[in-house]
Amino acid sequence: MPPGTPASKVLRAVKTLADNEFELKHRYATVLHADEPHPHVHVVVKAVSEQGVRLNIRKATLRNWRRQFAENLRQLGVAANATERAVRGQSRSGARDGIYRADRRHESTVVRAIEKGLVAERAQGSFKPEPGRATLIRTRQSVVDGWRAIAEQLQAEGDWDLAHHVDRFVQGMAPVETDREAIAQGLRPSQRVREPMTLQRTR
Repeated sequence: MPPGTPASKVLRAVKTLADNEFELKHRYATVLHADEPHPHVHVVVKAVSEQGVRLNIRKATLRNWRRQFAENLRQLGVAANATERAVRGQSRSGARDGIYRADRRHESTVVRAIEKGLVAERAQGSFKPEPGRATLIRTRQSVVDGWRAIAEQLQAEGDWDLAHHVDRFVQGMAPVETDREAIAQGLRPSQRVREPMTLQRTR
């Protein structure tokens, strides 16, 4: 959550969600981290329930949990909304906690393996296409179309100021970029991947 969000309310919202989802089914533990600007809670859940049923987490499950968490926060007086990452103009997913921390120490074996692969591809003169990038571009275009439709509706209703803010938000969206492309941009000059790895960025 953003800096300034009461950590105790973040923990209460998470515990309410965990009780609703796991009570009398899956054992779980929660840990509040309030030693950083962004308060957050880690939840560790036993995969197999007390009834012997294995927890099956799908994308829809995570979306539902996000909505519940946001609703719990609102009931505690904290402004929160479970907007999708793509709707916020973000095309890259957050790194897993271990990978993120290792990367900050420049010790991530995952990032190092990707870098090694990129350098090898450059040396061979060919670069592997990323099938997922086309999906990212289609998703971004759909999101942009949706925001523009909202701006047009706002203009039609005479709310030009809010329509302008929506337009500025769309124009300010970060370019579509995959994790692999971001890593390629961070390579040392001697390692830097040339075209066609540096793909045209689409808003």
